[in-house]
Formats: sequence, structure tokens, C-alpha cells
Amino acid sequence: MIGAIAQFERRLISERTKVGLAAARARGRRGGRKSKMNDSDIRKAKAMLLDPMVTKTEVAEHFGVSRPTLNKALSHK
Repeated sequence: MIGAIAQFERRLISERTKVGLAAARARGRRGGRKSKMNDSDIRKAKAMLLDPMVTKTEVAEHFGVSRPTLNKALSHK
């Protein structure tokens, strides 16, 4: 009996969560962590990498991110 009530309550919570997320998306909200590099930073990083004397490690240090983060940002934009 208690299990059935708990299951019903869990279903209600799930429905409210889905409705809330859909409403947030309709308002233009996104979930998840904010990107460490914005579009302007990515453009600057690409420009810096045109210089053959500048390494990706140096560019990553300049923007205060790790090399994998820099690589991910460069590949997504």
C-alpha cells in the first residue's frame, strides 16, 4: 500500500518536473553549465592559432581554460 502511494507521488513529481522544464524552454531558458568561452573568445582563439608560433596550450592558458576545453569550443563553433 505504501509502495503504491510512493509510486503515485513519484509520478506526480515527474509530471511537474516535465511541465516546468517545458515552460522554461518556452521562455528561452536552457539547462546545463554555461560555456567557459563565448563566441568572441572563440574567434580570438582561432585568430591567435593562425600564428604558427602560438600553440594551443598557450591559447588555452591565455583564456584560462584547459586544452580539451579549448578543443571542444573550437570544434563546436
